[in-house]
Amino acid sequence: MKLRKFLLALLAPFIGAPAISAGAPTHVQHPAWSRNAVIYEVNTRQYTPEGTFNAFAKNLPRLKNLGVDILWFMPIHPISQVNRKGTLGSYYAIADYKAVNPEFGTMDDFKALVKKAHDMGMKVIIDWVPNHTGCDNVWLKDHADRYARNDKGEMYGPYDWTDTYKLDYNNPDTRLAMIDAMSFWLREADIDGFRCDVAAEVPVSFWNQARPQLQAIEPELFMLAEASSPALHDYGFDMGYNWPMKDLFSKIASTHGQYTFVKDGQTQPEKLPEAHAMDIPALVKSQEKDYPGDTYLMNMVTNHDLNSWEGTEMQRLGNFADAFAVLSYTLPGMPLIYTGQETGLNRALQFFEKDTAPDFHPNSVTTFYTALNALKHSRSELQAGVAGAPMTVFETDNNDVLVFERRQGDKAVITAVNLSNKPVRITYTGQAPKVSANLTDAISGAAMKSLPTILAPGGYFVITDN
Repeated sequence: MKLRKFLLALLAPFIGAPAISAGAPTHVQHPAWSRNAVIYEVNTRQYTPEGTFNAFAKNLPRLKNLGVDILWFMPIHPISQVNRKGTLGSYYAIADYKAVNPEFGTMDDFKALVKKAHDMGMKVIIDWVPNHTGCDNVWLKDHADRYARNDKGEMYGPYDWTDTYKLDYNNPDTRLAMIDAMSFWLREADIDGFRCDVAAEVPVSFWNQARPQLQAIEPELFMLAEASSPALHDYGFDMGYNWPMKDLFSKIASTHGQYTFVKDGQTQPEKLPEAHAMDIPALVKSQEKDYPGDTYLMNMVTNHDLNSWEGTEMQRLGNFADAFAVLSYTLPGMPLIYTGQETGLNRALQFFEKDTAPDFHPNSVTTFYTALNALKHSRSELQAGVAGAPMTVFETDNNDVLVFERRQGDKAVITAVNLSNKPVRITYTGQAPKVSANLTDAISGAAMKSLPTILAPGGYFVITDN
């Protein structure tokens, strides 16, 4: 009891700490290397026929050439056996926070992979599951008090995650044990940070408590929240998921008949609420108001959840997929590439079973993403957070057309997308972009004399000025 009171006193400054007002600067100091970075999600199980760290490591030179800066590994921990889903189980039902999944290799294999990635200039973050554990996690033997209980005094899993038990963050010991486990990976494996699963389900006060302790170990710590919650960015996280933008992309595609994904038990695609291209800058403006200044948001056209459960990017976005990919790079934030996206993966990967590895043979899709990565790296206007240029929108006579620039001085990146099913001539109803004679198509590298004025259905352009 005395120890509990001592721990509560220790945590008092963090529990219930008020959030700063929306729009005020975040207290998080982002590492400099993150401003122009591209993040890549690694599904180790499905990446290669072997599904191991060592087999994946052979892909590092290819990913370096692609332009990847941050490798985010889906959970690498052992998976619980009790209540396991499928044959191999969910990556997110953790059996031991301080061990690696033996299917993937050994701790030494993972350390060697991290070192090789670092030697090539890439950063490594691992998926962290702080909200719940698997049903036979090693903590259950001696620390069952770290788990939440229902009205019957039983441990339980959130949602339909019947292979997990939820943790209790009202217990100071749970907090300290979780910080200790996260610290282990920073010290032992030299990783650079964490992608935190369902981060908004864990109290904000925990993240406010954890970040300074983790950053004391890794000064250039990078934290990604699987959440769209502004309060998480006051003190805890560098970047959050841009779920609202993902949803808006899907609504726009649905409005124009491009959304073809059919859920299990249904016979036709769901009809999503109507939306148009010009709803995108409105969302950006709203997010700039709601989030602490200098917050990063991660833009995406796919990820492991979307691919496995909500349809491939082609099923959700149809002929607009490439245009939305362009937006994921040129809108404020950081772009994500998921396993196989860079070669046009067009099927759902199984989640609880071993699947056939994607084909990583370079093709036109690879060329497309290599060009976008080079654009992200080379243009200061596209830096994430306040270091990047603001978004200036040019009004046209068509709300399915979005034209905007991000300009710093005499340098600019100008983007246009036609998110309709008809070819359009861009007709400005107000000011048009003012450009120099030194224009370049960012995808093809071709010199341009002027901005294009006609876009095909789902068409786009990305032009650099100077």
